[in-house]
Amino acid sequence: MEIITMKPDELYDEIKLKDINNFLFEHLGKYGDPKEQIRMAMNYALSKQKGRGGVIILAEENNKILGAVVVNETGMDAYIPANILVYIAVDESQRGKGIGKKLMEEAITQTAGGIALHVEPDNPAKKLYEKLGFTNKYLEMRLQQ
Repeated sequence: MEIITMKPDELYDEIKLKDINNFLFEHLGKYGDPKEQIRMAMNYALSKQKGRGGVIILAEENNKILGAVVVNETGMDAYIPANILVYIAVDESQRGKGIGKKLMEEAITQTAGGIALHVEPDNPAKKLYEKLGFTNKYLEMRLQQ
């Protein structure tokens, strides 16, 4: 298995970006978003525009995506974490093999500053995040308008 890090300072093949988008859409399952929203987060991560950026990290084997992470820089690290983990997914047939842990460890290595993430209380990945040192300091509240 190979870990691949994609950053804003490089150009990427549109076909590869579509493959990542499709992979995340398929493997996020009930925790996912529409393809358009996933692509927006990917574009933000790879943007060279001031105030944007981040990283996309892939686990691949024989050019097949086994897992993917999208992290966006917040640009607000003076008062909230510098990064937000927007998406992480592992191929359903590959879960339980440590791929998610490797992706998270690489995300931690490839980012500077804190990382925030949202996780549903029933998401099995919550245990992984806790093992890696993530804590639940706040109760998130939202107003949807």
